[in-house]
Amino acid sequence: MPDPLSLIAPSLASLGLSTARPLVLIDVDEVLGLFMQGFGDFLKSHDLEMRIDRFALFQNIYRPGATEHLDLAEGKKLFDAFFAGHCDQIEAAPGAIDALNRLSDHAEILILSNAPAEAERLRTDWLRKHGLAHPLILNTGPKGPIAAGLVAQTSHPTAFVDDLLGNLDSVADHSPLTSTFQHVADLRLRPHAPRSDRHPRIDDWTDLGEAIEASIRR
Repeated sequence: MPDPLSLIAPSLASLGLSTARPLVLIDVDEVLGLFMQGFGDFLKSHDLEMRIDRFALFQNIYRPGATEHLDLAEGKKLFDAFFAGHCDQIEAAPGAIDALNRLSDHAEILILSNAPAEAERLRTDWLRKHGLAHPLILNTGPKGPIAAGLVAQTSHPTAFVDDLLGNLDSVADHSPLTSTFQHVADLRLRPHAPRSDRHPRIDDWTDLGEAIEASIRR
């Protein structure tokens, strides 16, 4: 009977990754890329504005002068439109590309992003534009199950980076030997982002890269 994890995650070999080196799983939005900034620019083109006064997405979208945020359903439509046609226009998080390039000398890198399927081509283009030839997996929902299926294929140390505690907790629960790190790229979001003692919060990519490297050399 097939291992249930093998039904969730693709094989590392099929992704062009070796099982003979450590594996690092990296999120994109607010980790590798400045999503809130890019989405905010997109909203401006629709005569809307992003007011970051909480760690949220749709609740931060307003019409100019409004005191109530945009209807959530309208926000979701804009979110889908952004990923379908504009998600390749975000800027890289400061220091992220250099840190990832250094990590790739010691580990296999896999980009694990929660994004609509329509975003795959543009998200791949964005990675290539920044010289990141690492494979990309688009996921929906908590990342623990797919992460567990991926890391189960290697006996080497593994690490995972995300901005959302829900994904970090999910990975820690499903793959407890994986080192987990929280990173919040947007300066405006950082004061509002919840923290957890389960996952070191490192918002500087130089320090984060060093911490990841230390964890996979254990």
